[in-house]
Amino acid sequence: MSNKKVKFCDCTLRDGQQSLIATRLSIKDILPIVGKMDKVGFGAMEVWGGATFDSCLRFLNEDPWERLRLIRKEAPNTKLQMLLRGQNILGYRHYSDDVVEMFVRKSIENGIDIIRIFDALNDPRNLEPAVKYCKKEGGHAQLAISYTLSDFHTEKYYVKLAKKYRDIGADSICIKDMAGLLLPMPAYSLVKAIKKEVGLPLEIHSHYTSGVASMTYLKAIEAGADIIDTDMSPFAMGTSQPSTEVMNGALKGTSYDPGLDQELLKEISDYFLPIREKALESGLLSTKVLSVDIATLLYQVPGGMLSNLVSQLKKANAEDKYREVLEEVPRVRADLGYPPLVTPSSQIVGTQAVLNVIMGERYKMTTKETKDLVRGMYGRTPVPISDKIKKKIIGDEKVISCRPADLLKPELPAAEEAVKGYMEQPEDVLSYVLFPQVAMDYFKFRQAQKYGVDENLADVEKGVYPV
Repeated sequence: MSNKKVKFCDCTLRDGQQSLIATRLSIKDILPIVGKMDKVGFGAMEVWGGATFDSCLRFLNEDPWERLRLIRKEAPNTKLQMLLRGQNILGYRHYSDDVVEMFVRKSIENGIDIIRIFDALNDPRNLEPAVKYCKKEGGHAQLAISYTLSDFHTEKYYVKLAKKYRDIGADSICIKDMAGLLLPMPAYSLVKAIKKEVGLPLEIHSHYTSGVASMTYLKAIEAGADIIDTDMSPFAMGTSQPSTEVMNGALKGTSYDPGLDQELLKEISDYFLPIREKALESGLLSTKVLSVDIATLLYQVPGGMLSNLVSQLKKANAEDKYREVLEEVPRVRADLGYPPLVTPSSQIVGTQAVLNVIMGERYKMTTKETKDLVRGMYGRTPVPISDKIKKKIIGDEKVISCRPADLLKPELPAAEEAVKGYMEQPEDVLSYVLFPQVAMDYFKFRQAQKYGVDENLADVEKGVYPV
């Protein structure tokens, strides 16, 4: 049995709010409390990446880079962490290596210490450039294993993957259980095995969707896990992570006691409570995401994916097909090579399952993303896709075997040209590459605000105001 203090990574400002309130915390909500959070003594705070970047631009009219700089200023004593989707960065497709390099460099320059890097298919080739650039800039590269269940995804598979991640330069390993599938006893065994064979710091990230995450954390800690991911209680539980205060209390007086000040944690929690209540009243925080959903363990569907499926079925006036779709998801996943259900593969599998059920015939209609997954454009699937499924989805088209990004030309030169009239900082180029239309809309809004004019005026449309 391990005998050491456990570190906490508080994810309230990233995954907590992303899981429960659709990533709508504004910088005005965040800044007043960051200084107090900085005094807690967290091993790290995850404050950026994931969906926060897109949400800042798309819904909050905020510059995500400025958000990071402001948080960094208010939290000088705590390591800041972000989530990066490997070659997908923070978007939904693969980007060229020059974009990955600049994005990683600018993330670290603006205040990030630890970059958690994952790939939806656990394809190491899609992680290597981000790891290389992170280490070049002096950042900590944490490689995350996207955890899922199948006959193929055995403990032996995960240990082998962790070794591979170590060999390509990981400074630490994270078991990323995005759907709450990691049960307590398997967690104990897996953590033991990885700690023994890999020898790197190990972090556990799980979601409470299935109701077991706190128990899983305790068994993982007993097995030697070094860090656990938690959220302040107003943004914990449900489809989010276990509560920071609860886990701190559970470990108090044990050899694992992190020694965090419970009174200080309560003050921070009290700050977030009115924000949570307001989100509940407005409907932004749905009670549906706060309860345990046993469908998670039955169908391996993450909480966010469940809400997407419901939304798609509503649009198609086919809500009565919900159970059929849930049952179709594991079948589609098996057909497509057992990808872990995390962005973007969760959306690909989920949407295809909806189409299969609504059309009344499997793969009668397939999305571009499903075809690209079969073509190898997202990387190597954990299990090879059968020739029969390939034939049905892409016919006789060739499947690529190289790293998908090897087929991409440098993207920065064209992006620099596109944002020339709007650019206020080098980072704007990256915002544009990741989300062209959304970023351009924000740039126009920003110029309009700056010069006190209607953003619909022609001159603003052309981006001719001096910056």
